[in-house]
Parts: sequence; structure tokens; C-alpha cells
Amino acid sequence: MTPVQKIALGVAGFTSLGIGGFILAAPHAFYASYGIALGQDPGLLSELRAPGAGLAAFGAVMLAGIVRPALRQSAVVAALTVFLAFPAGRLVGLAIDGIPSSSIVGALVLELAIAALCLFAFRRGAGPVVSGLAAR
Repeated sequence: MTPVQKIALGVAGFTSLGIGGFILAAPHAFYASYGIALGQDPGLLSELRAPGAGLAAFGAVMLAGIVRPALRQSAVVAALTVFLAFPAGRLVGLAIDGIPSSSIVGALVLELAIAALCLFAFRRGAGPVVSGLAAR
């Protein structure tokens, strides 16, 4: 794994783990930072916490892939999935719903930047991601 690949997984992993953990632990505070007021509906909060937990778990896999060769391929798949799917969903929202708050547009820009870093780091010919026993 090259240094650029480790950096890409680190940035993607810490971002996913941090945001996912924040949503899971404090959805009201997280969404308030985007100017979104949540009510006390347990169903809504559950629907927000569940993907937050998933995002945090993907982040943990990304970070584990830096140090555990057996998890590297899964870490790369997780990073590319998260950071291509989130901006894709936001772009669909832009097309259908219009322009959201500047905070959400900022999140889109950050997600696109991390996606670009991951695509660059894990492009064909960038160096082996998986080697040794993990490749078998």
C-alpha cells in the first residue's frame, strides 16, 4: 500500500467514522449544524441514527484497512462506495429539489474532494493495494 493510498483511506475513514459517530450520538446537534431542526419523533431519529451507524462502521473498516492487509480490499471498496454514493445522492437532490443550504453544498464539495483523492489513490497502476496472503 502506497503512502497516498494510506492517506486516502485515513482521510476517508476518519471523515466517515467522525460524521457517522456524530449522527449516531447526537443527531439533533449534527443536523442543526446544517440548519435542519429535527423533532422528537423516535421513528425519524431511528432512521437517521441507523445510516449514521453504518457510515461509522464503514469508516472503521477504512481505517482498519490501513493496518490490516486482510481488510485492505474491503476498505478500498468501502471508501469508494461511500464517497461516490454520497455526492451522487446529493447531485440527484440538487437536480430534483434545488440548491440546499451552503453547509450542505460545502459537504458536497468535501465529499467530491475525498472521492477524487480515493479515485486517484486507487486508480489502476497506482500500486498494489492488496498483497501477500490478503490477495489469495
